[in-house]
Amino acid sequence: MSAGQRPSYEELAALVEGQAEQITRLEAEVAELRRQLGLNSRNSSKPPSSDSPFIKPTPKSLRRKSGRNPGGQPGHPGSTLALVDSPSKRLRHEPGPCSGCGADLSRAPEVGVERRQVFDLPPMTVQVTEHQLITRRCSCGATTCGTAPDGVRSPAQYGPRITAIILYLYVGQFLSKKRTAQALAELFGTPVSEGTVAAMTKRAAASLGGFLDQLTDRLSQAEVAGFDETGLRVAGSLHWVHCARTDKYTLITCHPKRGRKAMNDAGVLGRFSGVAVHDAWAPYDTYVDVKHQLCCAHALRELAAVADTAPPDAVWCWAEQAADALVAMQKLVTEALAAEDSNLDPDALGEQVALYRSAAQIGITQTAARTGKVMAKHNALARRLLGRQDDYLRFTDDWRVPADNNGSERDIRMIKLRQKVSGCLRTLTGAQQFCAIRSYLSTAAKHGKNFFEVLVMLTEGRPWLPAIP
Repeated sequence: MSAGQRPSYEELAALVEGQAEQITRLEAEVAELRRQLGLNSRNSSKPPSSDSPFIKPTPKSLRRKSGRNPGGQPGHPGSTLALVDSPSKRLRHEPGPCSGCGADLSRAPEVGVERRQVFDLPPMTVQVTEHQLITRRCSCGATTCGTAPDGVRSPAQYGPRITAIILYLYVGQFLSKKRTAQALAELFGTPVSEGTVAAMTKRAAASLGGFLDQLTDRLSQAEVAGFDETGLRVAGSLHWVHCARTDKYTLITCHPKRGRKAMNDAGVLGRFSGVAVHDAWAPYDTYVDVKHQLCCAHALRELAAVADTAPPDAVWCWAEQAADALVAMQKLVTEALAAEDSNLDPDALGEQVALYRSAAQIGITQTAARTGKVMAKHNALARRLLGRQDDYLRFTDDWRVPADNNGSERDIRMIKLRQKVSGCLRTLTGAQQFCAIRSYLSTAAKHGKNFFEVLVMLTEGRPWLPAIP
């Protein structure tokens, strides 16, 4: 078209059509960017630590009001420091002169005593025990040396209790190797190198072979187990920590991969035939001999994200109805369990299932166009809620099954806390050793054992094992 020549109708129409396509594409990009910016711990799987310190999401608890006042409830035993009947020592403090007449009270009768106790630690020092292996020569000319006790292998070494303290600080409380060594030096006056911390961790993890085999067997035979995975920085790159757990056992492993290969290498899901509680991560569904309970907590966060993108003037949103129905069904199960009722109210359950299904169907219809990434995500969610209804609502039929996978998230969260406190792990081998000991400690805690007790047993070469059920 030459200068000054007006464009034809066809050229203007093509220009308008191109601009309309560009506007549609830009609107979709803006919607996706707004969705990403709006993600937080309330409406996605992002942890609370990732929330902006300046823009905190409005708290929205899924719990219903219990009617109880805040704080401790009547009958709660409390944890106030109490006097003990047999203190380590008693110190008597006599009064001075009489407060009335000033007379000497040294021979006056004792008419009462007020007890005050101070709980403290004695000065902490390391006790060094020397083992002298005596050699004697027989009249026949042969010499025989005494035998060292079990565990005494070198001229100078750390004992099991110091080793247990080091493992407690490093693996139990997530201090770095450097800070662990510094803590030992400052608390006990005992110099420890970072290499020593690493060597102790390696020996402790190597002693857990039998424990981990038994743990894997018991988890694979469980009727219900939770599974989860999360990213962890190892050797400067992204690796994945996998968790398999029940209320009695926890297995944590580290692997370069996130999917099926890592799950198979963990040794549980490949042999598992019970109900697996997990999120909607696709590799879990490839295990065809497993029944599934999809995590309702994840679904509620996804539904909250859909509701957040609804128009401000909207009076109703399908995602809110689906979320309310899920919460109501969980409440029905909780109340039935608390009342030790063997059955749910079929009418109440049926009403909530109908609300759940109708909301998901409306969600599919409203997002069927899938004109952008946001709408496509919402459409996929609505289809999943409807298509996998049995897997989302299995907890209403089988009360052994929890509605969510929060237990797995709690167990695996400790690994994320370690990264937050002391940074990434430097080698995959070190990460695997760390996870092995965390599996040991988490399982012991679920059986009422304290960390230090079982760590001493581990460093003495006799790791604790859970009793056979």
